[in-house]
Amino acid sequence: MKTHPINFWGPRSASYWLTALAAVGIIFLGLRFILAPYTGAEGFGIPLAHTKEAMAYGWIKGIRDIFSGIVVLIFLISRKPRSTAFAFGAAIIIPVSDCLTILAVNGAEDVTHLLIHGITAVYMLIATILLFNANPKN
Repeated sequence: MKTHPINFWGPRSASYWLTALAAVGIIFLGLRFILAPYTGAEGFGIPLAHTKEAMAYGWIKGIRDIFSGIVVLIFLISRKPRSTAFAFGAAIIIPVSDCLTILAVNGAEDVTHLLIHGITAVYMLIATILLFNANPKN
């Protein structure tokens, strides 16, 4: 009979909570885009036109945000720090591309939204490094 080592990495770890906060946050933002797409878009930094087609894009973004958060939470709740690190690390492309989109659409003078997306990317990078350094057998 094969035994599996007990995995103690989890809620006692800073990397666990840093990642959980981001995952729950992105789910919240996704819900906001679905329930209040105009508010969600304002918070993102690029307002939606008041048309049903534009509102549909808000819903699409919301669904993708919710999915992203759920994927990370699945690995996190399963207590798989390395798998979580790969999924969370790959997701850094999202705030980086959001920052570049804000820069392209609004220009460098939209410092607030550039900082929101840029700081999010840095936060995720730090959490990913901590996840890769997590020892699941502590």
